[in-house]
Amino acid sequence: MNFSILPKIELHCHLDGSLRPKTIIDIAEREGVRLPSIIEEELLKDLIAPLDCESLDEYLKRFAIPNLVMQSKENLKRISFELFEDAAKENVKYMEVRFAPLLHTAKGLSVAEIIQSVIDGMRAAESQFDIKGNIILSCMRTMSVESAFEVVEGGKSFLGKGVVAIDLCASEVEGFSERFVKPIALAREYGYRVTIHAGETGIGKNVLEAVQLLGAERIGHGVFIKDCPEAYAIVKEKQIVLEMCPTSNVQTKAVPNFSDHPIYHYHQDGIKVTVNTDNRTVSDTTMANECTIVFNEFQISEQDYQQIYLTSVDASFADAETKEKLKEYISTHSI
Repeated sequence: MNFSILPKIELHCHLDGSLRPKTIIDIAEREGVRLPSIIEEELLKDLIAPLDCESLDEYLKRFAIPNLVMQSKENLKRISFELFEDAAKENVKYMEVRFAPLLHTAKGLSVAEIIQSVIDGMRAAESQFDIKGNIILSCMRTMSVESAFEVVEGGKSFLGKGVVAIDLCASEVEGFSERFVKPIALAREYGYRVTIHAGETGIGKNVLEAVQLLGAERIGHGVFIKDCPEAYAIVKEKQIVLEMCPTSNVQTKAVPNFSDHPIYHYHQDGIKVTVNTDNRTVSDTTMANECTIVFNEFQISEQDYQQIYLTSVDASFADAETKEKLKEYISTHSI
């Protein structure tokens, strides 16, 4: 299957992990930001996590450089626009982009200004390309509970205007859900949908708690439900959707190699799975590449692909009209 021409949906993509290297260099030179190198090939060594990365924490170090150039309204708008442009060029028809607003306040921007700038970039891309999008606001698990309230409150006025959901991300420790019950409950009360990073680093029970305590409708990664029967059962029973990212999962050592990835086993067993990049630059990948990996490793059929695509549409936080249009792309496209 030629995945570069097939319609695709992406539900798990981090803005700060998906910058064009040329853009980082351009902004840094203009603003006097010091980089390890201004030669693209050299800079890529600091931006891309290797497949033999030791852990999730090592993988996350790759986000330090991009955030240096994501501290103004103009830059955030440009970076958002370029991500949607890149996705549109490989026939991604709908994408949910997530980012943590509090990482972009270093030069005085308010949470509202940061969110608006990212939405502005998305809207500009929507007007030029055949792609639709929405924004997910991430709260950092490494920050205080108060900071999560700040993000929830700061994004409230953008609900229905580009922002659709709340997320928890960053390093994963056992039992993190309990700390964030109150801010996530408030988010649900306001109308945010809920997706939570969990079960990425060997703690399957975190998925169980994300569903039970936080009301997660989708789980970022969820690889380790395989080691927690209760988590596996609740994901299957409640049809919680897993946002799976094969290359990233190999890099962070969630799985040792692609052939050991559980995505196809889960799919065959009736668990709802989706395919995503996680971070286009840090993982040096695209949606076409991720789909190709899954196809090559597990020989998925045309029917499998259509089912995963439709699962992605149904699981998206898009409105009903957008979902119907997205379903038309696959129904009229010969695989």
